[in-house]
Amino acid sequence: MKEEGNVMVIAQRMISGASPSPSLTPHSPATQPPLPTPSPYSFSVASTRLRSRPSIYAYDLALRSLALLFSFISALSLAVPSPTRTKRGTISKFCDNSQLTYCFTVSILVFIYSAFQLFKRVCDIAYRGVLISDMTSDYLSFILDQLTGYLLVSSSSVTIPVIQQMDSQTPLWKAAILAVCMSFTAFMVLAVSALLSGYKLCKRIIW
Repeated sequence: MKEEGNVMVIAQRMISGASPSPSLTPHSPATQPPLPTPSPYSFSVASTRLRSRPSIYAYDLALRSLALLFSFISALSLAVPSPTRTKRGTISKFCDNSQLTYCFTVSILVFIYSAFQLFKRVCDIAYRGVLISDMTSDYLSFILDQLTGYLLVSSSSVTIPVIQQMDSQTPLWKAAILAVCMSFTAFMVLAVSALLSGYKLCKRIIW
């Protein structure tokens, strides 16, 4: 009965030209207070965390730097030592043995390749796609990473029999051990780089 009386009062005031009382007007969606607008800073913490995570390009840059360092140490360790003698003959220096020369040559090639890849990554960060296009770079990196990894494994495997024939007290024996260790470490780094290159290539092909 009270609601009917309120409706009658509103109708009489509308006929007479008076505005209805707010207390008697039923609540409508138009008269409800607006919803609060979300603050633009509400997701600032989450977005900051996402930006702080290193991207795949940062990981690739770090891996190329490590491959450059390990290959340089492998090549330098063979070039520095003095002449030594094996149990079956004399090796004046590493270039007198084909296996050690092969290991040194592979280390130099990996060093040059890693330096090029590192230079390419730095150019991509500064000027994206200027040196080589992204698609060409992904294909070349995927192929050459596997090729250099195979060369490092093969050079390490042919150097081990030569190390076994050397005198363990000679400087070249210690240098060959260090070269093999650095070559295998560089291979592990390039293997991870090959996985990243394959991921980027598959992502480009599928998407």
